[in-house]
Amino acid sequence: MKDKCPYLKTVLVTGASSGIGKETADLFAKRGFKVYAASRHPAKTDNPSIIPLEMDVTDPESVKKASKQIDELGIIIHCAGFGISGSAEMTPLDRAKAQMETNYFGVLNVNSAFMPLLRKNKRSLVLITSSVAGLVAIPYQSHYSSSKYALEAYCQALRIESSGFGVRACLVEPGDTKTGFTKARSSDEPKDSPYYKQCVAAVEHMAHDEQNGKPADSVAKVFLKLAYRKNPPVRVAVGMVYKLLAFLVKILPARTANWIVKLIYVG
Repeated sequence: MKDKCPYLKTVLVTGASSGIGKETADLFAKRGFKVYAASRHPAKTDNPSIIPLEMDVTDPESVKKASKQIDELGIIIHCAGFGISGSAEMTPLDRAKAQMETNYFGVLNVNSAFMPLLRKNKRSLVLITSSVAGLVAIPYQSHYSSSKYALEAYCQALRIESSGFGVRACLVEPGDTKTGFTKARSSDEPKDSPYYKQCVAAVEHMAHDEQNGKPADSVAKVFLKLAYRKNPPVRVAVGMVYKLLAFLVKILPARTANWIVKLIYVG
């Protein structure tokens, strides 16, 4: 990057032990940032620019304890998250709650503890990993989509509210990405469900697309570009295909968008 970073080059990355989070932590460290790489089970590293930080985003006390180890911070990058699969009707409620606890409330827990550090600066940045599933609901991932829809609303409000303190907030929306996320996705549809066969087929289709999707570092590179922008946009889709999809979702009637998604995943 030739341009000067407008933010303090100290970054907190959540979910940094694997996938997009790990790629993001590694890339920012290579570009001269001091990186706090947070996860429940942080791995040791020989890179002096990466500081492993034990933190469970679903546990406010764990987040608060981690925050006491950082004195200054310029950027927060939220990458922690996981996925469940199951029908909107039959997914057990405890699994839907677990999805929201990590993907949505995890972001709130982290921001609650670390935003005071950002407000000390003239200019700071919050980057939140959303998804194209936060723009159009994916069948048999309705609760995952719901968590991302919630983040879309939350980030837009945060952007408005914190602007007076110099804090910018931006959503990054990956599509199909090849990471361990696919293997880690839990299957929560009861086997006696009337949706079971259709659910399995749809999730297998998703898994195939993800494993043939863009590499995790493609998202990390988007985060890095945004870290050099004084006024980042509200949201950025990753890749031309998903930029086009995001545009179509805006202009197509909701009925048409739903029909296209049904055609892809259900037939």
